[in-house]
Amino acid sequence: LPEEDCMQLNPSFKGIAFNSLLAIDICMSKRLGVCANRASSWGGARSMINLLGITGHGIPWIAGTLICLVKSSTLAGQEVLMNLLLALLLDIMIVAGLQKLAKRKGPYDINPGLLDYLTMDTYAFPAGHASRVAMLSKFFLNHLVLAIPLRILLVLWALCVGLSRVMIGRHHITDVLSGFVFGYLQFRLVELIWMSSNTCQMLISIW
Repeated sequence: LPEEDCMQLNPSFKGIAFNSLLAIDICMSKRLGVCANRASSWGGARSMINLLGITGHGIPWIAGTLICLVKSSTLAGQEVLMNLLLALLLDIMIVAGLQKLAKRKGPYDINPGLLDYLTMDTYAFPAGHASRVAMLSKFFLNHLVLAIPLRILLVLWALCVGLSRVMIGRHHITDVLSGFVFGYLQFRLVELIWMSSNTCQMLISIW
């Protein structure tokens, strides 16, 4: 037999392990998709879960950041907001590129919404909402002075948004976990290329 046929007949241990984990991921994701449609066990809560997901969407965050940037009168505030805007734009571009490469569909046949199309968040891997909330949480924890209860709520919010994407059937568990990882890496990238106050003022003056 040709070598490739022998490989199919005798799959490697890595191949078996990968396929097994993939099957577990799909099975668990379908079980957690309790709001995937109106007929699901938690179908009545779908609107509420969708609303929670919107809090992690890119368009409202970009719009809110721009409004705060216009209203901000301090150099320190403008520096943080400009870098936050950079982080949000990088998140959209990086996630869109990775999704186009992977082209993984979600566990359920759920059509993306209008906001998802605007941010090119049309595939499942990695989860754009998960990457965004992970990046935002880490950004705020590092650059804002927050009381401990608020810091805990910020982390819980990120986890709940990630879970909501699985519950409505848009993403697998691994999509969300990968999104959290990519979100943290995006935060590290923004820290590396952090724009100084002078650079931010120059960009604002051009704008």
